[in-house]
Amino acid sequence: MFSVKDWVDTRKWQNWAGNVKGNPMQSLLPHDTKQLSNIIWNTQKQHKTIRVTGAAHSFSPIAKPDDIAISLHNIRGLIDINTETGEATFWGGTYLYEIGPILAQFGFALANMGDIQEQTLAGAIATGTHGTGVTLGSLSNQVVMWGFVDGLGNYHEHTRGDDDLSNALHLSLGLLGVLVKVTIKTVPLYSLKCQSMHYSFHSAIKVWDKMIREHRHVEWFYFPGVEQIQVKIMDQIPIVKQSIKSRTVEEFKNNVIENGLLYIVSEVCRRKPNATKWVSQLAAKSIPTGVIKGLSYEIFPSPRKVKFLEMEYAIPLEKFHECMEEIYFTLKSHPFKVHFPIECRTTCGEKGFLSPTQTKESAFIAFHMYKGMSEKNYFRWVQTLMSKYNGRPHWGKMNQLTKEQILEIYPKYSLFQQMRKKYDPENIFVTEYFKKLID
Repeated sequence: MFSVKDWVDTRKWQNWAGNVKGNPMQSLLPHDTKQLSNIIWNTQKQHKTIRVTGAAHSFSPIAKPDDIAISLHNIRGLIDINTETGEATFWGGTYLYEIGPILAQFGFALANMGDIQEQTLAGAIATGTHGTGVTLGSLSNQVVMWGFVDGLGNYHEHTRGDDDLSNALHLSLGLLGVLVKVTIKTVPLYSLKCQSMHYSFHSAIKVWDKMIREHRHVEWFYFPGVEQIQVKIMDQIPIVKQSIKSRTVEEFKNNVIENGLLYIVSEVCRRKPNATKWVSQLAAKSIPTGVIKGLSYEIFPSPRKVKFLEMEYAIPLEKFHECMEEIYFTLKSHPFKVHFPIECRTTCGEKGFLSPTQTKESAFIAFHMYKGMSEKNYFRWVQTLMSKYNGRPHWGKMNQLTKEQILEIYPKYSLFQQMRKKYDPENIFVTEYFKKLID
């Protein structure tokens, strides 16, 4: 969780996982758009750079500040909601965990979200944060209007259309400006029934295509080198709140089993990497099964207290079977000393210039390594494998992208660059990390 005291009292910055660190000259907390515009104007005159760091949940250096770090922590909350259209306007600094309860008061909900809710709305949209569901898109896809302050300190509002600016703002990486206000197309309030069950790998792969079409949300957790996987299915049901008993049981499962036990066995693996095969088998068997029901925002998120590093790639959905078979075959011998599961999800295709889906239904495959264990060989293999299946990395996860690679896998990157240069002509949002990625 964001701490104002820590933000004000130190010039040291690091992301959630602790793998990216920075030493900004200043860490600022603007209270409104006017103050933010003045900060940007002054920074531009001083030829410094700005980075809005969000909740620091990106694993790549995308949020790392060089000169000026900004948090939108004081610019958050609901601005307005149109109960006829279901369009809700929020300040960009609003945290995802705040949105569900706010919308529920008016009878609305987000169409979809991921399983982590600590990010800011602006950060999640700028990086393409997503959940799962082949008919559903990312948080970026739910936006109908962006309000942002550009690199000259000017405020703009833009309504989504089939135009270059919309497709650039769809997933902007914070390179066009600071996303200070956003209007989202919500849906009527709904509840979810979540079923967690165990499958063998081969039985699951046989029903994958049918499963993702018949259910609203499907998520896999494949444990390296293990026959058994966890499958989570979520479907919409009539409105019901999660009961106190269910919430208590889930908190116990999450805190004691999925986080407490995971931390203990992860520490064993860190000290004795050869134990990872045994731990992976134990973890696969220990994951609880069962059914829970509740409002969507109660069911979507899961606490992530054990720190890890992550790479995630989107591949065309039709390549999922072949890709997973290769992953399964390769990891049977457990060559990489990894015990964290591989997470598999789906999304619809999106038109944004920098969307990893590039308009195609996609499978997102996420690879994790416990923090403190060596991820180099494992992640090097992941990069090679994902390249084979035309994978594009999630911008907020670890990757080795270069400008040449981006030009190859994002055909409309030049159009994004045109928009970026128009709204940030002085490159104040271009930190050292981004210099290798732009013209």
